[in-house]
Amino acid sequence: MTSNAQAPRNVIFNGDCIDVMRSFDDGTVDFILTDPPYVTRYRDRQGRKVANDDNGRWLRPAFAEMHRVLKDGGFCVSFYGWNKIDLFMDAWKAAGFRVVGHLVFRKRYASSARFLRYEHEQAYLLAKGNPIRPARPIPDVLDFPYTGNRLHPTQKPIEALVPLIEAFTQPGDLVLDPFSGSGSTLAAAQQLGRDWTGIELDNGHYHTARRRLASQRHHRAAA
Repeated sequence: MTSNAQAPRNVIFNGDCIDVMRSFDDGTVDFILTDPPYVTRYRDRQGRKVANDDNGRWLRPAFAEMHRVLKDGGFCVSFYGWNKIDLFMDAWKAAGFRVVGHLVFRKRYASSARFLRYEHEQAYLLAKGNPIRPARPIPDVLDFPYTGNRLHPTQKPIEALVPLIEAFTQPGDLVLDPFSGSGSTLAAAQQLGRDWTGIELDNGHYHTARRRLASQRHHRAAA
């Protein structure tokens, strides 16, 4: 591979993120924003599942690769399943990430109701090395509009991701999402003028994300 291919920009890969990231050079990514499987065997009301949500074998090697490809002083924001936090925290710390913040995304609806009505999502802010503190830190509680999950069973709203990318990147920086699903992170990055790279294991979601990004580019060019 050429060095260009090892730091790909504005492309989505259909494959296993561990294998794909192994082809990237060290320290070529400015920011990672990702929503990995929560290891909860999730199934939505339509019966849709999330690939690799039935095991945690991928956690340690995936985050080890993310840490390697992230620039020193860079940040990673990772959503996680609250009832599997022990697995996620183990993987983050084993990879070398430092936990420097926690984010809560408040919903106006309950995604499920058991012992409580679950009306939020959550993510950790992870750092590689000693990053510079942002001039204007964003709140650690953000709104989470409902997407309807039309494109993916756990689709994240672009509106909740934009503030994170704005806070931790500059125009032209490279944003990576190794679990890109329907492409919400990539669409948010593209909307803000950042370069992006996505990786998605599921072939159907890969094609959804490609169409979504192409449509967004077309609308921006026509505007």
